[in-house]
Amino acid sequence: MTADQMSIGEMLAATVPMARTLNLEFLETTPERAVLSLPDQSEYHNHVGGPHAGAMFTLGESASGAIVLAAFGDQLSRAVPLAVRAEIAYKKLAMGAVTATATLGRPAADVIAELDAGRRPEFPVSIEIRRADGAVTGEMSVLWTLRPADQGQ
Repeated sequence: MTADQMSIGEMLAATVPMARTLNLEFLETTPERAVLSLPDQSEYHNHVGGPHAGAMFTLGESASGAIVLAAFGDQLSRAVPLAVRAEIAYKKLAMGAVTATATLGRPAADVIAELDAGRRPEFPVSIEIRRADGAVTGEMSVLWTLRPADQGQ
């Protein structure tokens, strides 16, 4: 299967082994929004029986990566997406399955225009993590960059 034939979820799982570990479900992946779910799995619980903070962070970061691939996947031949920094706030107790919804913080066209101009664009992705009852249990932000392939590390 080529990258062109892979879904965003398959591509993320193939290129980021950590994303495979939690059995994440890719519910929606578009350039405007990515929605991923973390099933309720006892092996990823914390001391109070809900999803561990690290599992929720991985869920949110994976949702941000999914939207980055959906929005900028056609730029991968000339740029490498990299997370620059991430921050998470745990708002309420999470129990059971949780869902992360990621949204792009800048228009993709603006980011690509910066890349076209020879710059290394940065752009935020916001993520909300919710319980099945709709309560927001976490808020996360990830700042991403597209490093031009010719800039190396």
